[in-house]
Amino acid sequence: MPRPDRPICLIGAFDTKGAEYAYLRKRLLENHPSVLTLNTGILGTTDQFHVDLEADAILAEAGSSLEALRQSKDRGEAMRAMAEALPLVLTRLAQEDAISGAIGMGGTGGTSVITAGLRALPFGLPKICISTAASGQVEPYLGIKDIVLIPSIVDVAGLNSILRGVLDQAAGALCGMVKAATEAPPRNRPVIAASMFGNTTECVNACREALEAKGYEVLVFHATGIGGRTMEALVDSGRIDGVLDLTTTEWADQVAGGVFDAGPERLSAPGRRGVPHLVSNGCIDMVNFGGANTVPERYRGRLLKEWNPAVTLMRTNAEENRAMATAFAAKLNAAKGPVGVILPKRGVSILDGEGQPFCDWETDQVFVDTLRNGLDPRIPVWEVDANINDPAFAKAAIERFLELLNQTKS
Repeated sequence: MPRPDRPICLIGAFDTKGAEYAYLRKRLLENHPSVLTLNTGILGTTDQFHVDLEADAILAEAGSSLEALRQSKDRGEAMRAMAEALPLVLTRLAQEDAISGAIGMGGTGGTSVITAGLRALPFGLPKICISTAASGQVEPYLGIKDIVLIPSIVDVAGLNSILRGVLDQAAGALCGMVKAATEAPPRNRPVIAASMFGNTTECVNACREALEAKGYEVLVFHATGIGGRTMEALVDSGRIDGVLDLTTTEWADQVAGGVFDAGPERLSAPGRRGVPHLVSNGCIDMVNFGGANTVPERYRGRLLKEWNPAVTLMRTNAEENRAMATAFAAKLNAAKGPVGVILPKRGVSILDGEGQPFCDWETDQVFVDTLRNGLDPRIPVWEVDANINDPAFAKAAIERFLELLNQTKS
């Protein structure tokens, strides 16, 4: 965890926004003992405050030349170069325990550079970007990191009563986050990652409670694309001891182009790290879109269900289930650690339960048959005569998962 006595890192284009950064620096110093300033501005610097690391030094970390970028007069290339170099600097500062938090501000260009750097910082280290782009599609800026985006309301172009108010609050927020940071508690319990969706909540909650009763800490990740990617990243970081992956719906979105796509690396990290991994087909009966008007034209004739005004679900078909099973088999066959598959026979979600709108067990069986045919014979497959949300399925899942965990202990 960050040490509150270390400087706060102030990052930004001091060449064009010197007055704004001078004001933000002043407000930070009213509540924190020191500030480390990093200038990402290509055109020059500022004389309004001391700069600790100028743009040429930042760019040198990635082997880029400030003078060459100035001569090229290519703003896009300059921002790309800085977005490559800044993460290297911030990674080093974090590894050296040299900063307690980081903050910057800008328009879309500045936001892209600053957040590229903030994404390199570890989870738990306070990070804020004040941005004109803090609305709409912000995933490219945030990635999977715990970055706080604060709307600037007005452009970051001259101090005025509105921007001053935003900067006042942002400075106070970051200083408060730094002061609130505490040492991470010792890891005295094994940590389990679990995937969950609204349609598997009963099952995963029952499993979580059972594991907690046995002394495990359980981190539950919402399978919304970002959730799956974050879970995989934490597994890769070595912070997870086992993965109870009962909700793999993100693969339906990967195959069919839904909005909760976690990317083709989903299901890869546990096998890569040799972490025990129990996998099910929870909620692969559904592809997620936004409101009904966002469903692609090619799917308008498919079975659709409005889950709420902002979410429309599409029932997956046999072809999509076959594609998912093929991908699952490839991922699990490559696993270096204990892995198993547990499958419900009576529906993979609430909506796939008997008599429910997405109930189509014949299509579910296409997934099962394709997976069995593609899996390495060493990987066990258990089928449970229950819906995924029935207590019997959760009980069986915990029993099998504990078996996999015990394989690593032995």
